[in-house]
Amino acid sequence: MASPAQQLPPGWAAEWDANNQRYLYIETATGHTQWEVPAPAGPQAPMDAASQFSAPTHHSKRRQYATGQTQAYYGAPADDNASLMGSNQMQQPSQLFTPGLSGPGQFATQQQQAPTHHEGGTPDYINGPDQYQQPMYGQQDPNALAGQFSQMGLGGSKPFQLYTANLLTSPPDPRDLSLPPPEIRLPPNASLSPSPTANAHCSYQRSTLNAIPTTSSLLSKSKIPLALVLSPYRSLDPGEAPVPVITDTVIARCRRCRTYINPYVQFIDGGNRWRCCMCNMSNEVPQLFDWDQARNQPGDRWSRAELNHGVVEFVAPTEYMVRPPQPAVYVFLIDVSHAAVQSGMVATATRTILENLDRIPDEDSRTKIAIVCFDVSLYFFSLPPPSSPDTPAEPSMLVVSDIEDVFLPKPNDLLLNLGEARNGGALENLLGRINDMFKDNTVIGSALGPALQAGFKLMSPIGGKIMVLSASLPSLGVGALKNREDPKILGTSKESGLLQAASPFYKTFAIECSRAQVSVDMFLFSSAYQDVASLACLPHYTSGQTYYYPAFNAGRSEDAIKFAHEFGEVLAMPIMLEAVMRVRASRGLRMASFHGNFFVRSTDLLAMPAVPQDQGYAIEVQIEETITAPFVVFQTAVLHTTCYGERRIRVVTQALPTTSNLSEIFASVDQIALATLLANKAVERSLTHKLEDARDAVFNKLVEILQTYKGSMTAAGAGASAQLAIGENMKSLPVLVLGLLKNVGIRQSAQIPPDIRAYSQALLTSLPAQLLIPYIYPSFYSLHNMPPEAGTVGPDGVIMPPPLPLTSERLERHGLFLIEDGQNIFLWVGRDAVPQLVMDVFNLPGYDVLRGGKTTLPILENPFSQRVNAIVQKTREMRRGPYYPHLYVVKEDGEAPLRLWALSALVQDRADVLPSYQQFVGSLKEKVNGNGGY
Repeated sequence: MASPAQQLPPGWAAEWDANNQRYLYIETATGHTQWEVPAPAGPQAPMDAASQFSAPTHHSKRRQYATGQTQAYYGAPADDNASLMGSNQMQQPSQLFTPGLSGPGQFATQQQQAPTHHEGGTPDYINGPDQYQQPMYGQQDPNALAGQFSQMGLGGSKPFQLYTANLLTSPPDPRDLSLPPPEIRLPPNASLSPSPTANAHCSYQRSTLNAIPTTSSLLSKSKIPLALVLSPYRSLDPGEAPVPVITDTVIARCRRCRTYINPYVQFIDGGNRWRCCMCNMSNEVPQLFDWDQARNQPGDRWSRAELNHGVVEFVAPTEYMVRPPQPAVYVFLIDVSHAAVQSGMVATATRTILENLDRIPDEDSRTKIAIVCFDVSLYFFSLPPPSSPDTPAEPSMLVVSDIEDVFLPKPNDLLLNLGEARNGGALENLLGRINDMFKDNTVIGSALGPALQAGFKLMSPIGGKIMVLSASLPSLGVGALKNREDPKILGTSKESGLLQAASPFYKTFAIECSRAQVSVDMFLFSSAYQDVASLACLPHYTSGQTYYYPAFNAGRSEDAIKFAHEFGEVLAMPIMLEAVMRVRASRGLRMASFHGNFFVRSTDLLAMPAVPQDQGYAIEVQIEETITAPFVVFQTAVLHTTCYGERRIRVVTQALPTTSNLSEIFASVDQIALATLLANKAVERSLTHKLEDARDAVFNKLVEILQTYKGSMTAAGAGASAQLAIGENMKSLPVLVLGLLKNVGIRQSAQIPPDIRAYSQALLTSLPAQLLIPYIYPSFYSLHNMPPEAGTVGPDGVIMPPPLPLTSERLERHGLFLIEDGQNIFLWVGRDAVPQLVMDVFNLPGYDVLRGGKTTLPILENPFSQRVNAIVQKTREMRRGPYYPHLYVVKEDGEAPLRLWALSALVQDRADVLPSYQQFVGSLKEKVNGNGGY
């Protein structure tokens, strides 16, 4: 008689445990694995097990939860699958307080079905407006809740069945990277509000784990680092609702831990007090919390934004100010040496400033501006007020050639109010003339350090932003640097020295800037070595950003357009001024280490003189003591001045459940957040150790995770060693790690110039996850045979083609392909491309006359050209941030360097000494099984 395992459907595999009458594992034809499956009774047992395992198709890639768990979560029958999809808020009643009719401070309770939204009108009272009733649940003592959940995992007494993927038979699917992170399954009624926005969206804050281990030992056992990935000041997508602003200046905060009131607190004592979700402190509700100050009448507590939204912004009262809110200040330091003028940088920069004067934030008419030029001397420009409305003021240039002891040649008229400087066209007149003033400049050399000191002296009493535009290596005065580029040490253990700052001046000066609320942005243009590693220190410690344009030549329209677009976007960007950021967490959790562009002022206070939009940060979290609460809360608060002169606090709140179950920890891993953290840690390690150490650390961390998963989540059966098991939600982690190992920032190579590598590292540590993931795992599309709707406009804008895996196996000789990583776009043209395709896209008669390299696509009068142009345009617009990627045409048999650069984006292929994805997974399997490795 055949064993039950032999009666499974075709293509399935299983191992049958006859002693215990169960399957050690069942693997479907698609590679999904389930471990330790009890056999149903009856003659059809094996087929029943198979049908149970392959139950509804929409669950094929979702975590399955056991009966007790779904009941504990939703209060619904576990077999009612339809009720499991987002119905918990309709199933459970919610406790609501409603302000009494006699003014603020009078409360009643209401117990009713949780509404999907709050509407106006007076609700029904149960026992009159002055009587407080104990809620049915949701507002219980946290210790009682802890006891209730202590024997459960994420709310259920039985562990759920964790789906496992076999990496050897499950090739990466790029579509997985656009999936949302694992669902955050909070206990019933954890939130005061049924609002879907009560928890911060993952684009503002996400955790590497969406279920927090209750003990440090459990976290260590999982080998998954616990960290938050933040982008608290991200830009808004078109049509997206803005962050709610609370203008009544009523800010409720915990007296002990200073947490801001949020959807996860509890109201007690008839609604007159609230219990902090972080430290359990009981606090008084502010008197005006339920008063509508605009209409001067009682307000609806439940419509307050801070109780319904995980991301809010408070307008801060005067006690949040050390001084009156500062105006926005922009000081431009423009290199006017021979190289800068000849490259066209000076003309492009001044024209871009001129064209964007109306976009510079100045709603309160307080913005100030100054322009300082430099080569081996410093050139200041004084703009006196016009003598008459019809006569523009004549700017005067003041030259300071003493760069050893920098001074301001004039106390006034150097830093001017933007509106006043434009009065009579004086500023426009100056910007239009700067390039002509220096067009015949033959001076070679750069006194960047003294220019920075001058800019600092101009603005240090106020603070603001220094924008440096430099086209050569600083060679004179403080901060002078030497060319240390040495091809002989590239690819050796000494290479990491080139990625560290060569002079202490830049870090010391950056910290001085941070104290004075001055931020620095660097725009670098040199065609020769410029020591990006040293200069990037300034933005790194002052919360600025580095932009790099190697071999910039404004004579190429593509170069001029890219720089003008990015510089213009930075000028127009609303920024947070004189900001400080602190992340608070529930008792037992501590912020341990910080990654990103800022200066750590005290143990956990991050100083950010000017926070640009769409900058990312990563913060590692330690578990210091056993967590007994059923869920924990992380809250990021950024106190800042808007560039419109208003002091505000942006508060981002995220609640996550706790668990003592290792399988739930693995099922909750957010692979995007984890890859973002690993990128930050790899760069940090390459600077403190060696590049090789950074690569080894990332690889070994992945091996640790796989070994732990194998040891604790899989059965040690005969088929176990033939697999490389990982959770479905982590299936893309190996290819993301491979992409990181192949990224220019840490890749093993002796051919990468140190400036290119240093700039890549600056991106790896400052890009938000939405930009970072395509930077390490680019997008790859086939255009010649894309679906007919691709490139046309749908309900959500231009429809993109389906992404392809990053392997050259998908390239076809007659095809047209697009590869992009957020920084560059490659159009790959196969050598057998038909003449009609070349004509339709490039307006050329055939492949032979097509030239490779940087280009601008023509927009032609045919549908295919318009669709391809729409996809290129959408590619440039769909990522957050100011970046405007260059477009390169790459011919299959064209220039070798360009072809190899494009192919290096196909990270699943073998390149030089770097393995293909199959080789990489093979080496992982050997290492996990203890037989060697990468």
